[in-house]
Amino acid sequence: MESDASEVLDLARLQFALTAGGHFLFVALTLGLVTVVACLQTKATVGGGELDARLVRFWGQLYVVNYAVGIMTGIVMEFQFGLSWSGLTHHAGNVLGATLAVETIVAFFVESTFLGLWIFGWNRMGRWAHLAAIWIVTLTAYASAYWILVSNGFLNNPVGHRVEDGRVVLADPVAVLTNPSALLAFGHVLAGALLTAGFFMAAVSAYHLFRRTPEWVFFGRSLRVGVFLAFPAAVVTAVFGGLQLGSIAVLQPVKSAVFRHDTAELARLQAELTARFGPGDYIPSEAWTRGGALVMLITFALMLYFTLAGFVLAFFRNAVFRFRVWHVALIAAAPLPYLAMIGGWVFREAGRQPWVVYGLLRTEDAVSDLSPAAMRFSLVVFTALYAALVVLNAWLLVRHARRGPGDVALGRDERADADTDPRDGPAVGPADAPPAPRY
Repeated sequence: MESDASEVLDLARLQFALTAGGHFLFVALTLGLVTVVACLQTKATVGGGELDARLVRFWGQLYVVNYAVGIMTGIVMEFQFGLSWSGLTHHAGNVLGATLAVETIVAFFVESTFLGLWIFGWNRMGRWAHLAAIWIVTLTAYASAYWILVSNGFLNNPVGHRVEDGRVVLADPVAVLTNPSALLAFGHVLAGALLTAGFFMAAVSAYHLFRRTPEWVFFGRSLRVGVFLAFPAAVVTAVFGGLQLGSIAVLQPVKSAVFRHDTAELARLQAELTARFGPGDYIPSEAWTRGGALVMLITFALMLYFTLAGFVLAFFRNAVFRFRVWHVALIAAAPLPYLAMIGGWVFREAGRQPWVVYGLLRTEDAVSDLSPAAMRFSLVVFTALYAALVVLNAWLLVRHARRGPGDVALGRDERADADTDPRDGPAVGPADAPPAPRY
């Protein structure tokens, strides 16, 4: 029976790692792109620029694709969370239930409602009302990320609670909402999302410029936006990351000691925790914890130097349009933010083991009472579903990105199409007509 419980725990942890990590990759690009789209639409609304309007439609369509598939991964993750971790909801549901409920209301009601208005409001709403819709979507996306990180921050640094009859009860909502573990992570995630969007925009634009697209003006502007966004976002991400590493030494000293490979400190902490909580292994996996941290730091160092060089190159017109080696490098660098995010997420989550709520609830006590067979079946189903969603999202993004801004459905005026004689071909307005190639 003990071996069955151990197998169920390992499978449940693997399932959570796959679903939560996979969902996070969608969230990062969604948060970054929606911010870029909102800023581009603000510029287009105020200035009335034709190119700016086309930028909004093209990048907005890619954002909508990623958001739609990402929502499905979030629903799957919530389902497996309730299925596999009933002990967590039983012991800490009084705190986590409130934050997750608010996040659900924000994400699935407010954000989705205004996103629908933005998608279907083109050519129907006033320009200022339409602009307000995308900014509400952006702010609610930030709010959704904040509430999720409040929940995760409580798992890493439980504050504002008291324990009654073995269950965690909310005692100080302000302390939970201002948890340093949540606030620092929030700044880190938002900056990382902008970094991801910058790399994505630069890679797509570089692909079209490398192929000598007739849309050279459009993608030259997009490449500059992506590169000029990526470098400051990388700097801000590094600042919040450094602050988090400093806070770990106070909030989670065991994780800090594993990261520093301080064996003497680990032995002292193990003895201290054994005396406090009873026999057990309180040291997280060094391979996963240090490995995740090293992947994050090495990848981030590469991105920081790469974005600095790109920031300088983007000031030169010839480099933007003719430096094909740089174009190839930008395309190849697109996965780097995702690799750094996965490494950082593994470091954050694996480093707090064996606790699911640090110092309050062990992971082995939070897992549901399921058989190994049921857990294996669940893992196979969820993994297959996530793999299908990831492949679908990648295919849709590549498909729409390769088509370019001349074939964008978002914001197309159906009234103009209806007034056009089919024998004359599709309606092409000023916003759709590409400029003549000139390099």
